[in-house]
Amino acid sequence: MNKPLPALCAALLLSACAGLQNVQTRWQPPRDIPDFSAEGRLAVQAEGKGSYANFDWMRQNGVQTIDINTPLGNTLGQLCRDAQGVLAVNSKGERFEAASVQELSSRLLGFALPLQYLDTWANGQWAADIPHQTAADGSLMQAGWNISRQAREDGTVRVLALTDGKMSLRLVFDSMRSSENGGGAPKQCAARGGV
Repeated sequence: MNKPLPALCAALLLSACAGLQNVQTRWQPPRDIPDFSAEGRLAVQAEGKGSYANFDWMRQNGVQTIDINTPLGNTLGQLCRDAQGVLAVNSKGERFEAASVQELSSRLLGFALPLQYLDTWANGQWAADIPHQTAADGSLMQAGWNISRQAREDGTVRVLALTDGKMSLRLVFDSMRSSENGGGAPKQCAARGGV
């Protein structure tokens, strides 16, 4: 019997998590986040519907770029954040810009995603500019979201899961590596046309 693509993706996500040693995060105060590159899979559930994709994420020299791809490798789009704001480019090459991630995600998706805090939460820290609480189960409550993080034994993130009661976002990291700022490190989003 053939499984629908979302069911197949969910099965792959579950099988990838099996047998790995995960450590529950003890949330830390804000500090400098090292530059990194990461890749993995993400799942979004909203209003009874689910979407799955792969991601490649790079944070370097204050510029964050997240490429979103289908499970088959086709590019869906790119989200980039730099000192000038946020820029999204879809698979047709159309550009969308905004001053903040909340503004851009509200305009494109109809709801605000907390993308501006993902790198902080992925590194096991709470964001400095807004109130936070930790729950008895070890999750972090911040910006209207309940965030749980599982890490590998070396402290790098394995799973980052967020829910606000209406929608959920789950990122499963295949890898997360520190990266160095070399001479070719970007100073702005590449889609802005220049480095």
